[in-house]
Amino acid sequence: SLVSSVLLLVLMQSGALCARRFRGGRNPQPRRSPPPPTYRADRGDTTESFPLDFTAVEENMDNFMTQVKNLAQSLYPCSAQKLDYDMRLNFLENTSVTCNDGSPAGYYLKESRGSRRWLIFLEGGWYCFNKENCDSRYETMRRLMSSSKWPQTKTGTGILSPLPEENPHWWNANMVFVPYCSSDVWSGATAKTDQSGYAFMGSLIIQEVVKDLLKKGLENAKVLLLAGSSAGGTGVLLNVDRVAEMLEGLGHTAIQVRGLSDSGWFLDNKQYHCTDCVDTASCAPTETIKRGIKYWGGMVPERCKQAHEGEEWNCFFGYRVFPSIKSPVFVVQWLFDEAQLTVDNIQLTGQPVQEGQWRYIQNLGTELRNTLKDVPAMFAPACLSHEVITRNYWIDVQVKGTSLPRALHCWDRSLNDNRNNKAPPKGCPVHLIDSCPWPHCNPTCPTIRDQFTGQEMNVIQFLMHMGFDVQKMAQQQGMDPSKLLGMLSSGS
Repeated sequence: SLVSSVLLLVLMQSGALCARRFRGGRNPQPRRSPPPPTYRADRGDTTESFPLDFTAVEENMDNFMTQVKNLAQSLYPCSAQKLDYDMRLNFLENTSVTCNDGSPAGYYLKESRGSRRWLIFLEGGWYCFNKENCDSRYETMRRLMSSSKWPQTKTGTGILSPLPEENPHWWNANMVFVPYCSSDVWSGATAKTDQSGYAFMGSLIIQEVVKDLLKKGLENAKVLLLAGSSAGGTGVLLNVDRVAEMLEGLGHTAIQVRGLSDSGWFLDNKQYHCTDCVDTASCAPTETIKRGIKYWGGMVPERCKQAHEGEEWNCFFGYRVFPSIKSPVFVVQWLFDEAQLTVDNIQLTGQPVQEGQWRYIQNLGTELRNTLKDVPAMFAPACLSHEVITRNYWIDVQVKGTSLPRALHCWDRSLNDNRNNKAPPKGCPVHLIDSCPWPHCNPTCPTIRDQFTGQEMNVIQFLMHMGFDVQKMAQQQGMDPSKLLGMLSSGS
């Protein structure tokens, strides 16, 4: 009946809201609180009474829902809440596919048995490209090379969150988090050798995770979204077609494989300062990948490999590999990516940047825009940041009035409509790129803090801190300096 369906739905909502408070997530938007429960005076105790009035439900649904929520809260007290929203660790069945140090690779899983949508997320965390800097990485960042100290559970955030307030369109999907322990941008297929000292099996780990998940319900999936951030975002570009082809080869032709690449669209541009290639951060991007691909035995997509025969390193750069990818991919990229600036030797250390650096940063935004202009589905805010889809503020950033979860939902709808030969939905954009020219000119960018004081900075303070010259910029834009300052402070 309608009443029992509504009651079940509200109990579920009540449980989700309790869980949010219980786990200390971000506060949801303020809601009107329901009237306090009535108490029976005639019994001389404080037993809560929730008389439900089922008359004229259609005419007074708000009042009815208030009554049902009161009942739900009494039956489902937060203090007794024991719902488990965490993902649990599983090691791969194929024990020959390992992390760098030979320890077993694995994944975290939270099943959602009512859903036919699966989200597999690839963790990021740079890489190493020779014995020396891999040894150093093993000493300082061992969890990115070994599973020996991985916790048994992991809590999903952002697009991996099971809470609808934080993850409006994917909260009910089957969630999989694959820890990064191969240091190879998810590209390797090489067992441990005496010469390298490490296994590099990132690409094989992804394939084995998918095979294991088939036995846990993935075989009945409608959509598989392979997502990742930073090195994991590049890993999506390198592996999404391979996953699709593997599933097709195993007979699972009904599963729609898609990609979501966050902060993995790097440029092979010229560094601001050229330095010796000592580690990942100081080395030019092209040089580290050229060395790494040999050291890892890295694999790239077959179509991209054919296009760049003998120079397969090109396929690690988004704008070069993207044209060869057959699966639908949504690209998320900050126009002023902190990792890109790091490898370009722009050090934002709290000192105002020099004019040459400022021009370089602005040009980076222009270059990135140019490489993204032909990508049909993308979200590129003019912010200085790195990674976003697993951050709890991912719902707050907007480009041209559209949030990232909304843009992904529009993309979902457009892909479904394409399959059903329907026109794409109106007012539902999927190609979103900021046009303003400098970092944090978008007022919805994540909060910036001064590295030394920890104080929040507004847009003007940040731009001044970066060495921004209001007079010169106003002159370039052909406007009065006070008008430019007014526009900046209002977030225009």
